[in-house]
Amino acid sequence: MIGRIVGTLIEKTPPELLLDVGGIGYEISASMTTIYDLPQVGEKVILYTHFLVKEDSQTLYGFIDKSERALFRVLIKVNGIGPKMALAVLSSMSAEELISNVQDSDVSALTRIPGVGKKTAERLIIELRDKLGQAAKTDLFSAPAVLRQVQSDPRQEAEAALISLGYKPQEAAKAIAGVPMDAASSEDVIKAALKGMLR
Repeated sequence: MIGRIVGTLIEKTPPELLLDVGGIGYEISASMTTIYDLPQVGEKVILYTHFLVKEDSQTLYGFIDKSERALFRVLIKVNGIGPKMALAVLSSMSAEELISNVQDSDVSALTRIPGVGKKTAERLIIELRDKLGQAAKTDLFSAPAVLRQVQSDPRQEAEAALISLGYKPQEAAKAIAGVPMDAASSEDVIKAALKGMLR
């Protein structure tokens, strides 16, 4: 899995970027949040990436920081939210705003995102609360704390890895749920999940 890419920004045609890495041009899809923070064409760029493989396509998604990538990985696990919709969500509000809107059950704020209706907004709130963990439900809530939790959770990382390998989000989530909680690293979780799916 490609986790980070460093290269020269050649083209910036939202939501697509073209990065030159050692003479090879990589096409990368990115949110407007990331695109706004990029330097001028011709300058060096460092992006954290998520590589998604499907039967008919391979797409590389790029993010300005690990927090945005972590939320993207959570979003694509929500039922009915694909990568394009996840980018739309991240393009419409910051990671902190998204987490705050989820915590506050602010349906109206989420429906202002292009393509997100009331039912989708309600689903986002319900599922994201669960996926972002207990930190989002307490009075001690803070966006940085939730983001750190998402980034450091080996089960979340393992689930994202399975999705990037081509497994459907529901299949990946089911496989991870069957892995014993004592699996310490994301590598251990992935191995156990793959073994479980092959049985």
